[in-house]
This record gives sequence, C-alpha cells and structure tokens, in this order.
Amino acid sequence: MIKPSGLAFPGRRTVFMKFTVLGSGSTGNAILIATERTRVLVDAGLSCREVVKRLGAMGIDTADLDAVLITHEHSDHVGGLRNLLGKVGCRVYLSGPTREAYYGYSGSSANGNDEAAKRRDAMKDRSVEIASNNEFRIGDIDFEPFTVLHDAVDNFGFLAMNRGIRLATLTDFGHITELMKSKLNGCDAIIIESNHSRDMLRACPVYSWSLKQRIASRHGHLSNEDLADWLQNDFDGTARHIVLAHLSQKANDRHLAHLTAETALRMRPPLFAAETKITLSDHRQPTEWIEF
Repeated sequence: MIKPSGLAFPGRRTVFMKFTVLGSGSTGNAILIATERTRVLVDAGLSCREVVKRLGAMGIDTADLDAVLITHEHSDHVGGLRNLLGKVGCRVYLSGPTREAYYGYSGSSANGNDEAAKRRDAMKDRSVEIASNNEFRIGDIDFEPFTVLHDAVDNFGFLAMNRGIRLATLTDFGHITELMKSKLNGCDAIIIESNHSRDMLRACPVYSWSLKQRIASRHGHLSNEDLADWLQNDFDGTARHIVLAHLSQKANDRHLAHLTAETALRMRPPLFAAETKITLSDHRQPTEWIEF
C-alpha cells in the first residue's frame, strides 16, 4: 500500500501542510510553511539569530530550508536576510523591483554603501525572479504571488498550495482590493494583517502626524476595523484558521484586535456563519503549528 505524502506523526492523522508565524510586527516578520518534503520561509525580517532560534524551537534545522520568499524590501521583512544567507544554501525568490530595492539600500550612515555591497554579494547567484500571478513550485508546494498595495516597490501576498490545501499570507497593505478578496476565497487558512485600532492610532503619542497619515492611508497598514468589515461582509467562511499578523505594539491592543475579529464573525448572517478560529501572532515568539 502506498502511503500518502504528508507529515506523519505517531498516532495522529497525516498532515499535508502546516505553518507557523515565527514572529510578526514592526520589529520583524517571518513565516514558515512546511510539508514532509519542503520547508519555505516567507520573509526574513527577524534577525538571523532569532530566525535560527525560533526555527529550532519549532523543530526545524535552518540548513533544511528549501527557499526564502520575500514579499517586499522593507527592513522588517528583509532585515535578517543577508546574515541568514550565510547559514543556508537555498535560493531567494523575489520580484525584480524588490531585489533592486534591496540592493539599493543606503542606510542612515556612512556604512550604507558597504551594506548594499554586502547584500549584493550575499545574493550572488541565489535569487530567483518572480512576478505577480505567475505560479512557481518549490519542492511539493505551489506558490502564487499576487499584488498587495503598500508603499513598497512591488509588494506581494502569496498563496501556498499542496494537495488541495490553500494557505494565503498577506501583510502590509492599507485596504483589501477586489483582487485580494478573490485570492482569499477558498483558502483553508489565512495569515492577514490587523495592524492598528483607528482610535489608538489617532491617539498614539509617539507617532508623528505624517507617520499616522502613512499608516492610515490606502497604501499603509490595515486597521482592525477594516479587517472586521471584510470578515463580516466579504469573507467566504471557508478558512478554518485566520492568524492576525503585524499587530502594532504602539497603536493596537492584542485583546482588542482579537475581540474585533471575533465580533465580526459573530455578526455574519446565520446563513453565512463561519466556523473559524482566530489566532494572534506575536512579535516575541512563534505561534503553535497550524496543520492540515
């Protein structure tokens, strides 16, 4: 008898795909997606040391990574990439504009040009160019990048697919477009931004007015309230798990973000009730594995 290809655990069902948010927030973002054969890191915004430590906490050897996917060039998504590439032999998948923006790092000091040169050297012969809506495969996982509007040169969300399981991961966007809504339909799990409370952002004493305007813009970050509107009115109810990501440490509250999302699900009409578990990511530690 041929055993199905999945992550086998003694006394437990076969798992075809699983994921953990290693950390998410303005201080750094990284997500791990895994099957029995394949391990892919989405973003390397945590320090290399933290990525290695948190992968180890989840039972993964950094050397076993098959690829790193990059959503966009902001430091909280690529800050640990250069040092991580010194420890792994895998390729980096990112768009051409994102790669050039990563190379074009200037920094805030005289060391900026030196860092840019080090980034180019670390990425030499390691990058694979990808484009929105062009699927590609890493191991036994199919990926589809799609455009997510943000104040970056070419920000992507990703669909990850294996044996009929669909996972969407998308952060760093100010509003949910019709394209994004269509990509989220039919997903078994969704990792999505719930960055700030509108009231807490307005009242935040440490953010400048210009930063508040940037965050609240359509190319900024998604509010709890905007996510709730999608959950109540446009979410198709398919996903069994939704993980809230990129929560602001200064303009949000974890309990408020969770309550806002849960309330939105409860407000759906009875005919469209969704049996969906809401999980909060954390900038300090990984989530538990979520398995399918």
